[in-house]
Amino acid sequence: MSALPPSPGAAGPAGTTLALRCRNLHRHLGQGEGRVHVLKGVSFEAERGQVYAIVGPSGCGKSTLLYLLGLLDRPDDGEIEINGRVMSNHDDWARTAARGEHIGFVFQFHFLMLEFTALENVLMPMRKLGRLSPEAMKARAASLLEAVGLGEKTHRLATQLSGGEQQRVAIARALANQPTILLADEPTGNLDVKNSNLVFELLTRLAKEQGQAVVLVTHNPEIAQRCDVIRRMRDGVFV
Repeated sequence: MSALPPSPGAAGPAGTTLALRCRNLHRHLGQGEGRVHVLKGVSFEAERGQVYAIVGPSGCGKSTLLYLLGLLDRPDDGEIEINGRVMSNHDDWARTAARGEHIGFVFQFHFLMLEFTALENVLMPMRKLGRLSPEAMKARAASLLEAVGLGEKTHRLATQLSGGEQQRVAIARALANQPTILLADEPTGNLDVKNSNLVFELLTRLAKEQGQAVVLVTHNPEIAQRCDVIRRMRDGVFV
């Protein structure tokens, strides 16, 4: 597996290394008597080049927090700052633009477009952002697939790849637009031990090389122990 091309702008505003900050996040889910206070004043920071594990029992608020940090949902109170800019209260257009430019997602299920090749799947976020020429997009997609060990399978359909290979394509896709932050929700949850270790090592190495912050939700204690920082959640707060 080769190194990725350098990512521009590893430092944020005024040279800071802070990629992500949230303050006093509250989130309720449900209605009426079934309304639940899922997040109860959560604050969190993530710096570039660091890997953070968020751990805790099911239902404690880990995935809810990740979806808020990824601007896929809105907090009831509190604020979220991405790359030095407060984004939690912006309109949907601005939040969508920020996701495309600054945030990469890796989920437990790879969510690849199965009728497309590995290369085409990695090209999709770049085409949506429209920052590079078609030639540059293809070159970057090929380089990313080479970096995750799939350089010889760029033209394979997603259905022709193993589960571990599909998840590696998902990592390449998450990195396509050189995001500031990688958010990963149980990215090794469906993989065997060998592929779990490979996927985690890729995330860790790429974060160090590219100066990206990785925030990882996991139930795997071995994976968590290998992260730079572990934050434990219980009943909607960090403990």
